[in-house]
Amino acid sequence: MTTTVLRSGRFEGRHAARPPGDRRALVMPRLLPSACALAALGLLSGIALGQPSGASVQRIVTLSPSLTEAVCALGHCAQLVGTDRHSTWPAGVGALPKVGGLEDALIERIVTLHPDMVLLGPRSRAGERLKSLGVPVRTFDARTHADLKRMLLDLGEALGEPARGVELVRSVDAELDAAARRMPAAWRGRRVYVEVNAGPYAAGEDSFIGETVARLGLVNVVGSEAGLFPKLNPEYVVRRPPDLIIGPSLSLSDVADRPGWGALPVVREERICRLDVARMDLLSRPGPRLGEAAQMLVDCLLALPPPAR
Repeated sequence: MTTTVLRSGRFEGRHAARPPGDRRALVMPRLLPSACALAALGLLSGIALGQPSGASVQRIVTLSPSLTEAVCALGHCAQLVGTDRHSTWPAGVGALPKVGGLEDALIERIVTLHPDMVLLGPRSRAGERLKSLGVPVRTFDARTHADLKRMLLDLGEALGEPARGVELVRSVDAELDAAARRMPAAWRGRRVYVEVNAGPYAAGEDSFIGETVARLGLVNVVGSEAGLFPKLNPEYVVRRPPDLIIGPSLSLSDVADRPGWGALPVVREERICRLDVARMDLLSRPGPRLGEAAQMLVDCLLALPPPAR
């Protein structure tokens, strides 16, 4: 049997005989998250390629919502001349020219925008083509909290804002700590399942979302063995029943109808954070609003009935 999971940004095949009930077998085989799902997640290692920097950067194109948000948080929103279609924050970026997404970047349109810096992630197919056309490209990754901090620092250096990058990292950490202090005692140590998209695709404990919920004192039921954002068989969650479910409102609309889920106390007692599009974007983007996302989750928990001891 071959099971394919997302691990460290790659899909790996495993060939192994598993005894009945082996929980690893509950990860669905050979299923790849859609480009839209990954783009919405903003999954993007600070690889710099001999670029202009500081004051010489006047025209920036971003191909990830996280990078768009980082540019603006570093004070350079005015230099943005184009973004990917998923960038929605801050509000003003919605009016900028859109240049496609993770797998369908509009190369010709990017070139016509005459950027002196294009920011993208390692999974974007646009990098090599843009470089071959002489377009300055920088590649960043943010799969974990540590990656995010490096990205903010490196991007701050590239934009001539090193001090601002350091302060932004401190601010993210401070807000994460503040959110953790607000966590109700009744929820500390409780088990959580975080869904990121229909499928269902979940956030594993090694992903940046997994690190966020761990920072709040929650225990992710989707362990490291599953990968970063695996597609799961519904039985996986039945075998590892959570005390809390977090995910998109639309994706979780059928939660009671999934095989075995209707009998789970977490479903019967409605201990579910159903997030609208804006709040799900906030949670699923590894950018400068990471601390705000943690605060949002605490707010949701404060409105839910605490689990029985």
